[in-house]
Amino acid sequence: MRRRLTPLHYRSDPKWGWLAPLIVTFFAGLLQFWSLTSPPDITFDETYYAKDAYSLLVKQHAVTFINDSETDESEADKIINSGSTEGIFADPVSMVVHPEVGKWMIAFGEWLFGMNALGWRFSAALVGTLMVLVMCRLVRRLTGSTLLGCAAGLLLAFDGLHFVMSRIALLDIFMAFWLLCAVACLVADRDWARVRMARRREPLLDVSRRGFGPVRGLLFRPWRIGAGVCFGLAVGVKWNALFVIAGFGLLAWAWDCGMRRSMGVRWAVAKSFVADAIPGFFSIVGVALVVYVVSWMGFLTHAELYEDEFGHAVDGNDWTWSSVDDNPGNPVGHVAHDLNILWNYHKEVYMFHTGDYIREATHPFQSDPGGWLLINRPLGIASVSGDSEAVPECPEGQECVKQVLAIGTPVLWWGGVIALFVGLGYWLSRRDWRFGIPIVGVLTTWLPWFRYDDRPIFFYYAIAIIPFTVIAVTLVLGKVLGKSESTYPRRLVGVLAAGVFVLAVAANFAYFYPILANQLLSNEAWNDRMWLVEWI
Repeated sequence: MRRRLTPLHYRSDPKWGWLAPLIVTFFAGLLQFWSLTSPPDITFDETYYAKDAYSLLVKQHAVTFINDSETDESEADKIINSGSTEGIFADPVSMVVHPEVGKWMIAFGEWLFGMNALGWRFSAALVGTLMVLVMCRLVRRLTGSTLLGCAAGLLLAFDGLHFVMSRIALLDIFMAFWLLCAVACLVADRDWARVRMARRREPLLDVSRRGFGPVRGLLFRPWRIGAGVCFGLAVGVKWNALFVIAGFGLLAWAWDCGMRRSMGVRWAVAKSFVADAIPGFFSIVGVALVVYVVSWMGFLTHAELYEDEFGHAVDGNDWTWSSVDDNPGNPVGHVAHDLNILWNYHKEVYMFHTGDYIREATHPFQSDPGGWLLINRPLGIASVSGDSEAVPECPEGQECVKQVLAIGTPVLWWGGVIALFVGLGYWLSRRDWRFGIPIVGVLTTWLPWFRYDDRPIFFYYAIAIIPFTVIAVTLVLGKVLGKSESTYPRRLVGVLAAGVFVLAVAANFAYFYPILANQLLSNEAWNDRMWLVEWI
């Protein structure tokens, strides 16, 4: 029993367990940061998030910018692209429709390097690089293999969507990062609890049959608190992280039920609900809620400005916030009033995301979530095409294209669909708990979007899906490699098959690299990379 409770990664070399992932991460960092400032101007929705981040940095709350509009380049964008920030702010507070954590993270880069392309993209590149390290360590923990951990990190680094989203100042890469960190914390917590049980002196089976099994020793679980912090930060980037909290909260409880059952506890599900699920709810959801509210501190310290701007009905289609009727008479009352303003602001934002206005909108690159796993409609982030007049680097007399296309690496994504089905089979038929992680991860980051498929949604939202797909692929590659005691021919075939797949992903990434990194291509070379009509 003690060996069964001992995590796999405890049985591998700890030195290489860190050194090899750090080498892979360094390589990923070179990929992410190389030519990070191309294109040099504000691109796509950077017009919202880079500028919102700068207003948080300068004014500690979101404000509007001069002559902002839905056009490709507002007056504020023109000033920023010219290298200045003089006179870009207008007075009113801004109705931002996503929480503040991601924008504060973007603001960190702007604080370091200024309001320029390097500044507003630095944090995304840093976080995208760190995701590779977290992936290496997480998969190593799951498999006990440093080789497979590094393979997972390389696969993530070679994904086109992850690469593009790590090089642009949008929010989704930050949510994906915190979600991956939260899941890594939950897996570490699972190991921590089992190691704690394996080191108990008394016979586990005899003790556990008399009641709940160990309780006091598992009330304070630091890794679960860490998961709560990370989940709170993920929701503080985008609300759709809430579904992931729900899914992995249930999965973590299932792991606890399995642990108590393996120790001989009778009625393990009911007893685990009392001993594990209730404390776990406070450790994960309670901590996440506190972190989320604290992440709005910039808003809360300027709450009355938002109430004055948005809290009063101006026509029959509007409504007056309940906070307007508050009469705070003491410090506690003022705090409650500010929280009430925040609550009403949340209702306003939710109405924006689900209202008639957004449902009636259209976009040429909107994508049906039903086809995301097969890369049905990638998003053009930036593009310029034409002769040497439109594209100065283009040779005279030729037609050229420079593009940043948010597209996954096809070999990885299409192979990932197969891996997910295989993983589902292992999880359900073989009871291999590890495959539950990618299955729950993909379902909770993908299925909720079907509820909102009547509004414009985009393929790049799937950046939260690909880390879990990579985990599924790597776990299946581990099965392909076979066990260490397998025969030499069996191991050789497994090594060759796994190696060919990883090399195929790397080659596929290299082939698509020019349309991921804004590099010059002839029209013919660009068309060669448009494998599906929907990609054009």
